[in-house]
Amino acid sequence: MKSNLISKSETAKIFEQLNAQWKMELPKEKNVRTHQIDEKGIIITGKGVTAIKIGDNILPFLGDVPILEKFPYVIVDIGAIKFVCKGANVMRPGITKFSNFEKGEIVCVIEESQHKFLAVGKAEMPSRQLDDTNKGEVIKNMHYISDIFWESKKEIKY
Repeated sequence: MKSNLISKSETAKIFEQLNAQWKMELPKEKNVRTHQIDEKGIIITGKGVTAIKIGDNILPFLGDVPILEKFPYVIVDIGAIKFVCKGANVMRPGITKFSNFEKGEIVCVIEESQHKFLAVGKAEMPSRQLDDTNKGEVIKNMHYISDIFWESKKEIKY
């Protein structure tokens, strides 16, 4: 894994994109690093934030619970857990509760019994459609527990 300390201008660009996609204002940071995981993605680490960049998308890292709690969410039933943790997209029948979100927004996936974060993805439809829908893909799973980013993060030392 290749790690780099990034410049102030690169950090500013990443935080500008992050604030726009996450719809929140995060404090500027110094000493932000990028860790190349594979050709598809990097992990971004700083003192107050850990994120994953996949293509043009910047997602919150699943271990960063204080940040994850600020995002819209869906809660899935016990039957969906093993599929979501293997990278499956979240389908409507597995969702038991949800907050408000729009299509294209970053949404967290939480399991119903322990309320643990399982995955982060992008909404394929707005939440207002869920009450009228009983099948179909709701969240495109982009980062989940036990994926390459989750496992790689264990090797990163600050």
